[in-house]
Amino acid sequence: MNKQDEHYLGNPLLKKANQQIEWTKEQLQEYQKCMDDPQYFVESYIKIVSLDKGLIPFKMYNFQKDMLGTFHNNRFTICKLPRQSGKSTIMVSYLLHYALFNANVNIAILANKAATARDLLGRLQLGYENLPKWLQQGVLSWNKGSLELENGSKILAASTSASAVRGSSFNIIFLDEFAFVPSTVAEQFFSSVYPTISSGQSTKVIIVSTPMGMNMFYKLWNDAIHKRNTYVPIEVHWTEIPGRDEKWKKETIANTSEQQFASEFECEFLGSTNTLINASKLRTMSYKEPIEKSAGLSLYERPIKDHTYFITADVARGTKNDSSAFICFDVTTVPYKIVAVFKDNEIKPLMFPNKINQVARAYNHAYVLTEVNDIGQQVADTLHFELEYDNIVMCYMRGRAGQIMGGGFSGTKGQLGVRTTKAVKKIGCSNMKQVIENDKIIIEDFEIINELSTFIIKGNHFEAEVGSNDDLVMCIVLMSWAMDQKYFKELTDVNIRANMMKEQQKQIDNEMAPFGFIDDGINDPNDVDEYGTKWSPVKIRDYETDW
Repeated sequence: MNKQDEHYLGNPLLKKANQQIEWTKEQLQEYQKCMDDPQYFVESYIKIVSLDKGLIPFKMYNFQKDMLGTFHNNRFTICKLPRQSGKSTIMVSYLLHYALFNANVNIAILANKAATARDLLGRLQLGYENLPKWLQQGVLSWNKGSLELENGSKILAASTSASAVRGSSFNIIFLDEFAFVPSTVAEQFFSSVYPTISSGQSTKVIIVSTPMGMNMFYKLWNDAIHKRNTYVPIEVHWTEIPGRDEKWKKETIANTSEQQFASEFECEFLGSTNTLINASKLRTMSYKEPIEKSAGLSLYERPIKDHTYFITADVARGTKNDSSAFICFDVTTVPYKIVAVFKDNEIKPLMFPNKINQVARAYNHAYVLTEVNDIGQQVADTLHFELEYDNIVMCYMRGRAGQIMGGGFSGTKGQLGVRTTKAVKKIGCSNMKQVIENDKIIIEDFEIINELSTFIIKGNHFEAEVGSNDDLVMCIVLMSWAMDQKYFKELTDVNIRANMMKEQQKQIDNEMAPFGFIDDGINDPNDVDEYGTKWSPVKIRDYETDW
């Protein structure tokens, strides 16, 4: 037989399907050893391209060996790793072992970009081409986006999206740089794909990424750390990579920035740059699971008798681009607590008032403040006139003072709800920064924390970065604007600004107070001022005895 006929499409590095090979006893023993031990297979037969030395055998670091064992022995794994740590190489090496030694398996390599996924598949193909022919499976198809072997194993490379693997069944789904996938896409992906994964007994999901804000990767990682899900967490510090020491750290920071190093190498869950809320505050914010969650509504605390509640609502058109949302705050005491959160990108404006009405009545007839831009007025009118809800906050125009809150018709033309003007948003954003960073509002909702991590400055105003949304954040902006209103202070009998100023003044006084001793200027009778005048205590007359 012509040697060319043994090669797949003339490629001398690939074995064509259905080729007979004579095995030696040593090769059979070696094949069995590779099948049983992924680490032995990788270290003995996988080759990679080094920037300095070209094609070389893959010698794993200790943490890569641990990762390989974790992948092999667990169904669900999540890895938080720094940049340039060899995470992609160890992943494709394991996937190659899995495809070679397991028949009729489907593997998906998904990344935040399709080009990145194809690059990962290219690395896998490079490792495959440099295997001995007796270790290879015959090739049935081989291209930049997929491959199929004669043992029935298939590997697909695509971008992470809800439609990428819809309708297919996979034994392994590998998600690379999952933290960089937009939150909406990540949620849609898991809702469409996870049911097919969970139906198997040996199917695997492997998530590998460098952190990027408080998104779904952040949630999955924290749930894994606190054992709220079944993912096995793997964390690698940059010092575990040979050649990286304090000198390397200083050089890297000098060439980039402190924040970039903290995000890409220290693996801190920092959000976008230029966020309204300080990054140091965002790092300390943690979420908890709601006590009840259904149809877009998350409950964190049930209504308490005699407590005062305040609801702010942001209205969308229900076209999936934005969400209609509201937040219910317990404003009985400071700090205020978020007790209920609603967010839905499909609910129509006709139905949204019913949801607000249901929750507001349950929470002691909570005061309700809705934004009335665009179709928001329709929601406020329906809530008041059709559903006959009476605790809706009204706003009135007061010249230079702009909009002010009120509780009812006072002879002056008013409106149900507040119009979110530039002035309202500016004041609300400024107040929100203060109340959140000074812990005057307790935030434990994951969606809110996620939105805050991507609420950034654009030009001279704040809004969500591209690919993110700020529907829940805008509810807090409205709440923060309301806190500074006289009517709100009368409702709650609490002046947040005055309390904060009092606390800050006390802190300033403590910092400015002298230490060691205090000189009141009158203790020494010989003291004189710059004009030579002596100072001494003055006796105050008693009008009953001195006159």
